[in-house]
Amino acid sequence: MASTMVALGLTIAAAGFAGRYVLQTMKHMEPQVKQAIRSLPKCAFTGGYYRGGFEPKMTKREAALILGVSPTANKGKIRDAHRRIMLLNHPDKESSKKKYTPEEAVHLWTSYL
Repeated sequence: MASTMVALGLTIAAAGFAGRYVLQTMKHMEPQVKQAIRSLPKCAFTGGYYRGGFEPKMTKREAALILGVSPTANKGKIRDAHRRIMLLNHPDKESSKKKYTPEEAVHLWTSYL
């Protein structure tokens, strides 16, 4: 019984020291972690669309980011993602519900950019 309590106490102490070491190390790594998070595409966290800088020739990675799928996704997932985006961005989607004035239309389109 006593040896179990000693072992448990040593385990808790070791976990505490390890946690303290990790926290101190993370303080020194904080700028690098923040920079790495900023460099990730926003859609990775928010589910939004890809606003990245486009390359002269589209790569498979960039197409996957735009569609919001994995670069190794199968054709079915790619087709579903493409259809979803096309339906969301279809020009006739909102026209039957509300007629916009030219000023409202300009504001609406510039808010997407």
